[in-house]
Amino acid sequence: MTQFTRRTMLSGAAACLAMPGLLRAQNTPPRVATLDWAFLETLMAIGANVVAATELRQFRQVAVKPDVSAGTADLGLRGTPNFEVLQFARPDLIFNSNFYAWADPLMALIAPVESHAIYKPGESPYPLAEQAMLAMGRRLQLDHARRFVDELSGRLDRYKTFLANGDGRPVLPINLGDARHYRVFGSDSMFGEVLKRLGLQNAWQGATSYSAMAPVGIETLASMPDAWIIFIPPHPQDAFDALTQSAFWKALPAVRDNRVLTIGSINPYGALPAASRFADFLAEGFARVRNG
Repeated sequence: MTQFTRRTMLSGAAACLAMPGLLRAQNTPPRVATLDWAFLETLMAIGANVVAATELRQFRQVAVKPDVSAGTADLGLRGTPNFEVLQFARPDLIFNSNFYAWADPLMALIAPVESHAIYKPGESPYPLAEQAMLAMGRRLQLDHARRFVDELSGRLDRYKTFLANGDGRPVLPINLGDARHYRVFGSDSMFGEVLKRLGLQNAWQGATSYSAMAPVGIETLASMPDAWIIFIPPHPQDAFDALTQSAFWKALPAVRDNRVLTIGSINPYGALPAASRFADFLAEGFARVRNG
């Protein structure tokens, strides 16, 4: 922003404010931007025209899906986004979350800002993610938002019926930090919420902060001997190799009994697309176990 005067920014904002009506008249979808990964995956999942977002290279590695268009501008770090790049992307509307509310006044000089929250202390993220997706769908006139919500709800019900025939053991979703520590996802996480909707018990009954607790010492795995351990990448490969080759790891009941699943990488603070991806991986993993 150092190269732009306030007058330039305001004139740009005025142009953007006038643009949505013109774009709709030409049957061209509004250009949208976001700083938040949960909103990025939500917008892409409902077919929005996302022109700018943050840390796209890392997003592709962590969230993996939905695919980010090659034409989407990368705004840099979520905590220090490049507002000049955002200006050049010419968004008609910016979706922001409570995590990045500090940026609202600056982004409002570029385009209107609409805010939603998915992760709030003491609240379940799943219904908030549903509300956010449906609100974005209404705002952008994208019917796929409602279809996505309904289809995912029905799929979770089908998975619940399938998983009801399992062994009834609790499930421990973790992300490895290093060979001695992991991050665990509690009942207030998106992963924890999916477990509940699938009729599965979360093995982690301790406290969490904003849905996860880190770092947790690897020795605590021994206190949950009945659990299935679910590794959620990405994790440092050297740490994973060191842990899985250790005598401690090999002595764990879950390891001896082949109750360890490593699934695909997922955005741990994602929205409904992350919930969908986690549920699919769990169903696929337990189906493989059941079928030998």
